[in-house]
Amino acid sequence: MDSPSGFTNPPPGCPAHQGMNGSGPAPVERVPLHGPEFAADPQRFYEFLRQYGPAAPVEMAPGVPVTLVTDYAAALQVLQSPDLFSKDSRRWRDLNEGRIPHDSPAIPMMAHRPNALFSDGAEHLRLRQAISDSMAKVDTHRLSRQVERISTYLIERFSTRGTVDLIDEYAQLVALLVINDIFGCPPHLGDRLAEGWAKVWSGEDAEAGSKQVGDSLVELVAHKRAQPGDDVASWMTRHAAGLSDEEMVQQLFVMMGAGADPVRNLIGSGLLVVLSDERFFGGQYGGALLVEDAVDEVLWNSPPIPNYAVHYPTQDVELFGMKLAAGDPVAVSFAAANTDPSLSASRQMLSKRAHLAWSAGPHACPAKDPATLMAVGAIERLLNLLPDIELAVPVENLTWRPSPFQRGLVELPASFTPVRLRTRTPDPSQPKAAPQPAAEPARAKGGWWSSFLARWR
Repeated sequence: MDSPSGFTNPPPGCPAHQGMNGSGPAPVERVPLHGPEFAADPQRFYEFLRQYGPAAPVEMAPGVPVTLVTDYAAALQVLQSPDLFSKDSRRWRDLNEGRIPHDSPAIPMMAHRPNALFSDGAEHLRLRQAISDSMAKVDTHRLSRQVERISTYLIERFSTRGTVDLIDEYAQLVALLVINDIFGCPPHLGDRLAEGWAKVWSGEDAEAGSKQVGDSLVELVAHKRAQPGDDVASWMTRHAAGLSDEEMVQQLFVMMGAGADPVRNLIGSGLLVVLSDERFFGGQYGGALLVEDAVDEVLWNSPPIPNYAVHYPTQDVELFGMKLAAGDPVAVSFAAANTDPSLSASRQMLSKRAHLAWSAGPHACPAKDPATLMAVGAIERLLNLLPDIELAVPVENLTWRPSPFQRGLVELPASFTPVRLRTRTPDPSQPKAAPQPAAEPARAKGGWWSSFLARWR
């Protein structure tokens, strides 16, 4: 609903409720992008923010001011202008001058780490090349087979039960286990990494989880130096960039973290679209669109990382008429830019790769194709093995993780007809086993990764 001045009313909980005076949003108020109000309806916030112009003043976390770019063209200009917009957060003026709370949840996402994500120029090129060249060696056919195996293994865990939380019991574990496979994690380290990442993402014990991940990666690098294999981590240790052990750990940390959690969100949101929109999932609703279309819709309209790509102006600059001060963080809203009204619906349909869900410019995601393959494969496998699966709660009852940096469901309850899967081809030379009553398969001793390896190898 529009106000008399033609400006959209601020969303509930927005301080601009007190700042509206008939001539538009009060420029001194920053719109908070944290908390349940934003998580419940981010598009309403983006619609309001567009009234400031191509970028708007927001608060990414309590006490953390950021300028958020919501315009598609302006977003491209920031992403593709490394000379004017640096990724090195050691330029972050508010942090350097002590104005950011030391325990802010924005620190882990924005503070500098010595990896490709926070570097520029020649150093970024060296680190990025090691990542890109190693990721390029991933065999997509092998990856597809492994996604199918891991998805099948996880579905077997709950197929006889008839109910499942598709986030905790499926999407999150598919992402973690496939990442473990890509990076060649041995059983014990894969278990520890999966456990550590789960702590980091839950936020309940993030500091301990981060330390567990870091310590495990130190061991993984030492293991790959001594016993290299056919995997991304081993290829990186042998890359011409000559990464040190510490550089290896830092690159693996950002690669695995930036890989698994967004894929979790992409699978979860993709399943939500498929199970709630009659245009999809022909097995139940007679829809004509494919899983690839559902994943593409998520990337356009609800990307797994909706607001990030934090940059720091190297000097005072103007962005489409807006003044930005050197050292003040400028983040890109991929979600808002993708839904920019200036983009026509036909452009979305005809140019699927035009969305910014994977960013753009020198820091564009180097793993977008494997990530998309993982999401599509996991969703298709679930629909093939459980063709009558459906949501167990109304869509309006679902909740989203309350962070501006990610767009992911807290849970996705579903129900289906219980079934005992027969997913492995029997050996005709062996005698047939006596029929057994259906029962939920027990997980082997150890964690998810070692259990999967024991089951399939």
